[in-house]
Amino acid sequence: MGYTYDRLLEDSRIDDAEARVRAALGDQGFGVLTEIDVKTTMKNKIGAEMDEYRILGACNPKMAWEAIGLEPRIGAMLPCNVILRAVEGGTEISAIDPVASMAAVQNSDLHKVAGQVRDMLARAVDAA
Repeated sequence: MGYTYDRLLEDSRIDDAEARVRAALGDQGFGVLTEIDVKTTMKNKIGAEMDEYRILGACNPKMAWEAIGLEPRIGAMLPCNVILRAVEGGTEISAIDPVASMAAVQNSDLHKVAGQVRDMLARAVDAA
C-alpha cells in the first residue's frame, strides 16, 4: 500500500459509489464530517473543467479520541480522507493510509492506532 488504498467500482457512477462508500464507512464506525465536490469547486473558483471528483472526510470518533489522547496536535491530520473520482470504466475509491500520513510523528502508540484505522478503512473500501 502506498499512501492510499484503492479500488475500482466498475461501471459505477459516482453517486452510486458514494452511497456505497458511505454505507461501508458507517459499518466500520466512521461518519463523514466534511464533503468537498472538487469538480464544482474548481469550476466556480478558477473556471477549470474536470471529471467528477469528491473528497469525503471520514472520522471514527473512538479512534480519533484515542489518537488525540496520544498526540494532541494530531488533529492537523484528521479526518481521514476518502476520494471518489470518475475514471474510465467506473469510479475509483481511494482512502488515505493513516500509517503513511502519520509516519513523521515519532510515537509508536499512535502508529498502532493508525494501523487499526488503516485496516478499518481498507475493509470499508473493499465492502463498498
